[in-house]
Amino acid sequence: MVRLAYQYFSAAMKAAVTDRLIASSPCEGVKLPAVERERVVPLTVDEVQALADTMPDRYRALVILGAGTGLRTSEALAVTVDRIDWMRRTLTVDRQLSGAQFAPPKSKESRRTIPLPDLVLEALSLHLAAYPSDCLVFTNTEGRPVLKSRLAVTFRRAAQKAGVEGASFRDLRHHYASLLIHGGESVKAVQARLGHSSASITLDVYSHLWPDSEDRTRNAVDAAWRADFLRTETAEPD
Repeated sequence: MVRLAYQYFSAAMKAAVTDRLIASSPCEGVKLPAVERERVVPLTVDEVQALADTMPDRYRALVILGAGTGLRTSEALAVTVDRIDWMRRTLTVDRQLSGAQFAPPKSKESRRTIPLPDLVLEALSLHLAAYPSDCLVFTNTEGRPVLKSRLAVTFRRAAQKAGVEGASFRDLRHHYASLLIHGGESVKAVQARLGHSSASITLDVYSHLWPDSEDRTRNAVDAAWRADFLRTETAEPD
C-alpha cells in the first residue's frame, strides 16, 4: 500500500517539475523499504484434484487447464476454440479477457504457445462436448463471458469445500510452475511457459523451488581435481 501511494505521489511530483510548478521533486533520493516476498507453497496434485472435483461441472475443466498450463485467470477465460490446436497439442495465448471484452496480453512475452498435456486436452474435449461453443471455451450459464470476479467467488467456495481454503486460481499457476521445476526445466523454459517478462521475475517467485545444487557443486570440483590430485599423491618421490 505504501509503495503504491508513493508511485502515485512520485508521478504527480514529476509532472509538477515538468510543468515548472516546483523546482525539483521531493521524491528524489527516497529509498523505499525492501518488500519481503512471501514464499510460494504450491498446491499438491491431490489438492488440485480436490479442487477440480468440488468446482461446478461447468468450470471443472478450467481448473485442469489452469493447473496444466499455468495460464493467468484472464488468459484462461479468454481461450477460444480456434486457439486450441488439437493435432499439435498446443494452445496459443495472444489475448486476455478484460471484463467481457478481449484485450491485448499483459506483455509481449505473454504471447506464447503452450504444450497441452493429454489430460488437459481430454478435459477440454469433454467440456466442449458438454458445453458446445464456437468461440469462448468457458462461458457462464447464460452463454456469456465468465467475469473474473465471479470466478473468484466460485473458486473460493470450491477451495473451502476441497480443504484448501484461501487458494485462488493463481495457485494453479504456481502448481504448474512447480511441476516444471521439479521436472528439470530451466529458468528460461519456465519463464517462457508462464509468459514472464524476464527470468528475474521467475527467479524472484520460484527460486526456492529449484533443487539444491550442493551435490552438483561438490561433484563438479571433485571431477575436475580428482585426476590431478591422485596423480600427485601416487607419484614416486625424487
